[in-house]
Parts: sequence; C-alpha cells; structure tokens
Amino acid sequence: MTTSEPKPRILMVEDEEDIAFLIRFLLERQGFEVEHAPDGRRALELLSDISPVNLALLDIMLPYHDGLEVLERLRSLPAWQDVPVIMLTAKAREADVVRALELGADDYVTKPFQPEELLARLRRFMRRR
Repeated sequence: MTTSEPKPRILMVEDEEDIAFLIRFLLERQGFEVEHAPDGRRALELLSDISPVNLALLDIMLPYHDGLEVLERLRSLPAWQDVPVIMLTAKAREADVVRALELGADDYVTKPFQPEELLARLRRFMRRR
C-alpha cells in the first residue's frame, strides 16, 4: 500500500474495553483505520456522522441499543447497505446467529475468537470490495 492510498476503515462497535483495545491493536497493525463506538447509542450516531466504512464489526450485547438494532439501522441507510458486517459476539445460540444473518449480517464470529481467523475473515470481505 502506498502512502497516498487511504487506509481501509473499520467501524468497531464493542463495549468491553479490553476486547476493543485488542481488536484496535490487531487491526491498526494490519493497516486499518478504526472508528470505535463503545455502545449502541454512539454507533447509531456514527452511522449519521461519518461516511460509510469498508467494514463493520458489531457486538450484539451493548448498552443502550444492541448490535441487532444497530445492524437493522445500518442496513436501512442507502449509503451503508453494501458495507460488510461481521457480528463479533459471545452470543452463540443458533437463534442469535440466524437472527443476525436474517437482518443482514455477512458473517458471525463468536468470542473468544482467534485473531488470525478474524483477520482472514476481514481480508476476505476487503478483497471483494
């Protein structure tokens, strides 16, 4: 990547500080720019305040608005409709996975996650864009 190319941007919606720190560290080392929302309310604000990102990572269990509400809003906005969304959450029940996929999530990763697997999934979506 040349210095003139903009870094791919990722919206990370994660309320657990330790996990958010780890993900940000991992992504920034790989050349991504990270927009972080620590809760559902801030995530909904960012959907209005920033231009669409290259990919969104959404937790489900969040304060104020859960990740499924954020996903639903994201998919309702024309500018954001094509943004790949990966759910990254501790909720592993089949019903949660099915609901997220039906609302428009592109992938679903459960915590605890393997960093290299998460990066491989991210890169897969980046290649498609």
